[in-house]
Amino acid sequence: MERYREVATRAAEKMQAYREDLSGWRSCKRTNEVSVSWKPSTEFHGNIYKAEGILPAKPEAVFKCIKPEAGGLREKWDKNVKELLIIEVIDENICITRTITPSALMKIISPRDFLDVVLIKQDEDGTILSAATNVEHPQCPPEPGYVRGRNYPCGCFCIPVPGDSSKTQLFSFFQSDLCGNLPHSIVDSFFASSIAEFHSNLTKAVKTLVA
Repeated sequence: MERYREVATRAAEKMQAYREDLSGWRSCKRTNEVSVSWKPSTEFHGNIYKAEGILPAKPEAVFKCIKPEAGGLREKWDKNVKELLIIEVIDENICITRTITPSALMKIISPRDFLDVVLIKQDEDGTILSAATNVEHPQCPPEPGYVRGRNYPCGCFCIPVPGDSSKTQLFSFFQSDLCGNLPHSIVDSFFASSIAEFHSNLTKAVKTLVA
């Protein structure tokens, strides 16, 4: 268990570093709800993506939609999450999750699963952090029918908007190796579009599911 805590803590520290890092980001997608940028990852051969947007709800309400939990709201609105399972609870702030994703891009990308340790922390200013990264777990080996992907330090910050308690600034970081033999151009196109769709669907979810 201590090993998982150490890995989760390092992921949270890297998330904070990504949030503070303002250099080298290149814009790749912009909508009314979100601005998406990217740069080469230092963790693996792919890219890290950053998404920034304002959501019309308090941080607690936004996080309720994002929170990794079995049978939670995430499965209802996130099209890239078919099922989310809790493999082990380490403590009240850390758990091991398995996320199953459906096929995408007209089945060019086959179903995946991701095994992560997730750390959740709330700061004194009301900011809620969810940080995750890939791990292995004896109760959850790779299964036939799914390509085992790998998430590198990723997650989100739900930050109260100063002067407006009814809104949340959301910083999301995505850093995933889908594995398998996928061309980089397809992977890059998929991430840019799916991240924008993530924010669009999350905006709708906080207006309907939480309200």
